[in-house]
Amino acid sequence: MVPITDLWFYALAVPAALLVGFSKSGVGAGFGALAVPLLSLAVPVPQAAALVLPLLVVSDISGLRAFWRVCDWSLLRPMLPAALAGIALGWLSFGWLSPRHVAGLVGLVTLAFLAVRVLRPPKADAPPPSTRFGVAMSVLSGWTSFLAHAGAPPVAFYLLPRKLAPLTFSATTGVLFAVINMSKWVPYAALGLIDLRQLATSALLAPVAVAGVWVGLRLLDRLPAWLYYRIFVAGMALTGTKLVWDGFLRA
Repeated sequence: MVPITDLWFYALAVPAALLVGFSKSGVGAGFGALAVPLLSLAVPVPQAAALVLPLLVVSDISGLRAFWRVCDWSLLRPMLPAALAGIALGWLSFGWLSPRHVAGLVGLVTLAFLAVRVLRPPKADAPPPSTRFGVAMSVLSGWTSFLAHAGAPPVAFYLLPRKLAPLTFSATTGVLFAVINMSKWVPYAALGLIDLRQLATSALLAPVAVAGVWVGLRLLDRLPAWLYYRIFVAGMALTGTKLVWDGFLRA
């Protein structure tokens, strides 16, 4: 079980692992979707996605202790089964659609959503999105997460207008994606996307991801809500741009 030894790979993989961990703390959550595109500069996209999966799970476990008791379970109860349905849909549709094009479409929708928020910000007295909309976004999140590890934008569309406290927002998304990522193991293995060499490589990178979680959690306690959400939206904008580039413009 010999891990990847290429130095160029690790020059990209270490920052990618830090991004995964940092995003899992809830600070700059949008930046986590950059990990697969970054790794895809050194390895094929399916291999990059398989390498990132253990890092996501390790990061999720690192953050769960801080998030479990402060997440909003009233929001999560309908979201969790819907997200698992999205995982099943991703498994069934794997190979029918290019993960690259799925990521590009997610990027386009993300940028459109952010543009609407900037040009027509929601009114202070606007009602929160419906539970039905949350269920639909959770299915979409599970599907895009399975195919391209890009599940954050759809969930953000549902949760951002609710103006949750930063810790509640981070905890709710953290628990949701912990369940999503742990549920990917069986279908990824069935599709032949996980092998011992990739697991050994991910094990080497796991401490880097955990360090990213630690740094993000320390920052989470110190950031005012307005700055937290500005960082989050900036991460979403960067992620959307990167996904569009990788999906449709990169040669």
